[in-house]
Amino acid sequence: MKKVYCFFITITLIFSTLSPLQAQTIEGKEFWITFGQIGNVPSSLPILSLQIRIVSGNKATTGNIHFTHLGTDTTFSLGANETYTYPLTLLQREAVYNTSTGITDYSMRITSFDPIVVYTIIFYGVGFGDATNILPATTLDKEYCQISYPPPNTSFPQTYAVVSTQNNTHLFDDGGSEIILNKGEVYYKTNANDMTGAHITANYPVAFFSSHKTAAIPIGVAAGGGYLQQQLAPVSNWGKHFFVPASPTTRDIVRIVVLQNNTNISQTGGTIRTDDPGAQNHLSGLSAGQFVDLEVSNNGCHINATKPIGVCSFLATYTSITSAPSQCWIPAIEQTIPNAIIAPFMPVTGTQLNQHYALVVTPTLTKTNTTVSVGGASAIPLFGGGWIDNAESNMSVYTMPLTHNTASYNFTNPAGLIILCYGSGISVSYYYSAGFAMRNLSAAFTANNIPYDELHSHPFCEHDITFVANIEGIHPNAGSLNWYINGVHQTALTDLHTWNQNFATGNY
Repeated sequence: MKKVYCFFITITLIFSTLSPLQAQTIEGKEFWITFGQIGNVPSSLPILSLQIRIVSGNKATTGNIHFTHLGTDTTFSLGANETYTYPLTLLQREAVYNTSTGITDYSMRITSFDPIVVYTIIFYGVGFGDATNILPATTLDKEYCQISYPPPNTSFPQTYAVVSTQNNTHLFDDGGSEIILNKGEVYYKTNANDMTGAHITANYPVAFFSSHKTAAIPIGVAAGGGYLQQQLAPVSNWGKHFFVPASPTTRDIVRIVVLQNNTNISQTGGTIRTDDPGAQNHLSGLSAGQFVDLEVSNNGCHINATKPIGVCSFLATYTSITSAPSQCWIPAIEQTIPNAIIAPFMPVTGTQLNQHYALVVTPTLTKTNTTVSVGGASAIPLFGGGWIDNAESNMSVYTMPLTHNTASYNFTNPAGLIILCYGSGISVSYYYSAGFAMRNLSAAFTANNIPYDELHSHPFCEHDITFVANIEGIHPNAGSLNWYINGVHQTALTDLHTWNQNFATGNY
């Protein structure tokens, strides 16, 4: 009888110029947050609402919300698979709400004992607002690019905010003068011009938030505008392959930003917009900082690039004010994960925000394997919506209503998925990425095509395992790659040779 050995392996690949690769999602134990200004609304108005939404995993946990400016703390506790909404008080709103260019300490830090997922939402009156996922501190990095939408006029500028997580952080704002921040300080910038493509770097990891006081999408629309808010991922998480689903609203606008010179893009589905200020009308030979706008509807858009790109999708307003613009970071297909836990927002008092949906993106071949557990109950097939297939990307999207606003939703598909969430109502909406991986795609490796951050839970029964390492934009020289198997440095291996290892004995 032939024996088949199945085993787990722990492998670390260290690049001489980079930190060790780690498995990352948007679950974490530490988060940094700040808010931009809605229109020209002061923080003192009682109809301004800022909320924190926290979702626990399969463990009960406790946590703390610290307000840097106030020096005060608020604690919270959650059971397993529970949700928690914290509306900020007037004093707390004033301590996190930035209104003009400059340096403040208007930030907050959330910590927890066990992993949680965090979102924020901001609204003014019956409309105007947006929501965003909050990235854990372990996924933050030192390099970002701004992605937003052109200001409609000088009264409502485009903005972004950078939150420092370490003392003595040296920040360079799009090639300008150096800015020095201490832990918890915020650099907030406003500009009447479109800052899309602005390049921000730092010597320590920072959190980067793109926002817009009042955006009209598309430019020139007369039906009204809305506030935009989205925390953006660092450029190390940018990918080359994307499926952008179309939301069930009228049409979406997708903005693609280029990181490196001579980037070529191809797309199927969607049309290039030629009348957006600053946008390129071609997809070949793009330079760093340039961007292209697409208009997407029906079954979505498949995008490929020769070099990493950043992609955001915007809900647009066209002929009425029954919806409002909002912004969503689109993760690359390379950022799918086997499961994601989310929670819809609670109804916001005074608004018509009463419809909440999850867009579940997953490979078409295995889409029927997708399940959901609501509030920790047994997993069941998705319900309340239907699948739309995109043949070019081999990806599908399911639009699922989220009707249990006090329960968590745990989506699972072993082949991987990405969750986007949006909500809508009369003159109000939000749109954000709710569940995805935060893999460093500039430096990664696979074992038999299994991503590095999934190896700890994947059994191998094969005799031969093929390891493939990649450093985006870097040609590896001898000695720049180091492999560790079960903590043992493989000194006989070099990055310029082929390594063949037979695991038939099952010793590894």
